Amino acid sequence: MVISCSKLPAFATWDSFSIIQEFEKSMPRECLLLPKTHPKISRTGRSTVAAAIQIHNAKIQPYEKIKARGLPDSIASVLNKLVVVKLNGGLGTSMGCKGPKSLIGVRNENTFLDLTVQQIEHLNKTYNTDVPLVLMNSFNTDEDTKKILQKYSHSRVKIYTFNQSRYPRINKESLLPVAKDVSYSGENTEAWYPPGHGDIYASFYNSGLLDSLIGDGKEYLFVSNIDNLGATVDLYILNHLMNAPNGKRCEFVMEVTNKTRADVKGGTLTQYENKLRLVEIAQVPKPHVDEFKSVSKFKIFNTNNLWISLSAIKRLQERNAIDMEIIVNPKTLYGGLNVIQLETAVGAAIKSFENSMGIKVPRSRFLPVKTTSDLLLVMSNLYSLNAGSLTMSEKREFPTVPLVKLGSSFTKVQDYLRRFENIPDMLELDHLTVSGDVTFGKNVSLKGTVIIIANHGDRIDIPPGAVLENKIVSGNLRILDH
Repeated sequence: MVISCSKLPAFATWDSFSIIQEFEKSMPRECLLLPKTHPKISRTGRSTVAAAIQIHNAKIQPYEKIKARGLPDSIASVLNKLVVVKLNGGLGTSMGCKGPKSLIGVRNENTFLDLTVQQIEHLNKTYNTDVPLVLMNSFNTDEDTKKILQKYSHSRVKIYTFNQSRYPRINKESLLPVAKDVSYSGENTEAWYPPGHGDIYASFYNSGLLDSLIGDGKEYLFVSNIDNLGATVDLYILNHLMNAPNGKRCEFVMEVTNKTRADVKGGTLTQYENKLRLVEIAQVPKPHVDEFKSVSKFKIFNTNNLWISLSAIKRLQERNAIDMEIIVNPKTLYGGLNVIQLETAVGAAIKSFENSMGIKVPRSRFLPVKTTSDLLLVMSNLYSLNAGSLTMSEKREFPTVPLVKLGSSFTKVQDYLRRFENIPDMLELDHLTVSGDVTFGKNVSLKGTVIIIANHGDRIDIPPGAVLENKIVSGNLRILDH
């Protein structure tokens, strides 16, 4: 494992830069174990971000234009140049689960990881190709992930793993690292964190996998979050990269999609100094936050589906030329200690690459499962499952996804599953809000706008076979056996 405790990758704001300075002064020498290369710290201030958000989006191509170019005669020839990378550093704690989030069951008892392997295996079998899967693990997920990988030993997918770095949390008051030494055990467990997916460039390079895959003839990475079930390999985008219309290949492509009111905090692409840049909400000064959230002004956001040239990563890493903004992320540990985490986002490196571009893709390529509300959608009959990929059911008359808000009684996966005897029919649903102690019987159908509110101390049991269409249900409703 590479422990990267200082010289953090950055495009720092002035306040985060001062934190880094104090942090580097205070860090014990034994913790300053640096990777072979590390991105530089840029001292560009908040004023740059403020200026950048005034720039209109540019260099963004519609997906329809990319798709109109068609596919090459030999799909295998372009697929064999591809590596699929899934960001697998997160835990399932926010959904009440232990271990890696990628091991949570999401559809027909298949986990995120199962579905990913099925997708790539289907490509390899269909086109007789060798597309490998690479998992970027964190110290939180590596051990459990490696144990489960044994189940795929007979699948037609080569699977590789590497670990991202481990950084020490910083005490917010003293600006000293919480970690007293480099160990990761006992009371020291909470002292460390994975520093965001922007760490992929240095960790991938230092693992040796980058050079190995280039040696195998691979040319592009397709990187995405493992919990985004819409992030499948798109042959049209890959063909556009491999067979550039003007002969000049893109080194970095970011998939963006239309922003809705549910996505107002999502990062957006801007153009500044003739370079595309990713601007995250954490970088935006408070006076501009409402402007940043505006759906009318910033109409697209980053899906974190990225296509990146392997040779470009190698070149930039060796020149120490990958420049990323630092995100200062405040946290409170279980004991009440306020700490700071310094993180980077993988998409922030877009400005370091040549001929980068955005592609405005259909919303179907952004299907993240962050909560049990999202889980209800992907487990329902709104989607059909084929070879690991979810697609919107043809029986749904309009392509938009319903807005679902499940209350705190549904937050943990175990509680959520207990409250549904089976998943309701949601083909005609527009909006569902559920709050309080509510359970659903078998074969319930939800249509239009449905709001179910059980007040404190009350319970609502939706009976088997119930059809709720444009209904508000409140109070107390119990169905008792006799």
